[in-house]
Amino acid sequence: MQKTITIFGSAVPEAGDEQYEFAYQLGKKIAENGYAVCSGGYAGIMEAVSKGAYQSGGTIYGITLENWKSVPNNYITIEIRTNNLFERINKLIEMGDAYVVLQGGTGTLLELAAVWELINKNLIQPKPIICHSNLWKEIISLMNEQLKIENKRYDLVEVADSVDEIIIKLNSKLK
Repeated sequence: MQKTITIFGSAVPEAGDEQYEFAYQLGKKIAENGYAVCSGGYAGIMEAVSKGAYQSGGTIYGITLENWKSVPNNYITIEIRTNNLFERINKLIEMGDAYVVLQGGTGTLLELAAVWELINKNLIQPKPIICHSNLWKEIISLMNEQLKIENKRYDLVEVADSVDEIIIKLNSKLK
């Protein structure tokens, strides 16, 4: 069965922005490596990663909200509609065999924190979590210091600096 990579990231970047182009290239490489892509299904990073995967012949899941005013992006091959934000986050987590966290704001932080905590509390099986951006490097470093103090696992989230490094990490853990 095809493994699915859930991507978390901002809805703000547009085509031509560095973050958008990074997500587009990541989507292409994920599909080229035989994985499906799953995202929140709307604009920005979600659109970019979906577009890249779509143009490489991939399967793209978009987890959307029933009452959201935004229109899902055009690159989703399978849309799954949810009733509220928490159901959406749960579905994004449920769909993923691994998670890649790109640049984002509080929504992306919520998604990262949710999957990290579920794994940390052994509420779901451990799965790879890979973050990209200086923002996440700093947040993960600070959280890992706290987790060490609390005698909890501080090796659950990895950082990658490039698309290729993300793919290498995914392949080493999923293939």
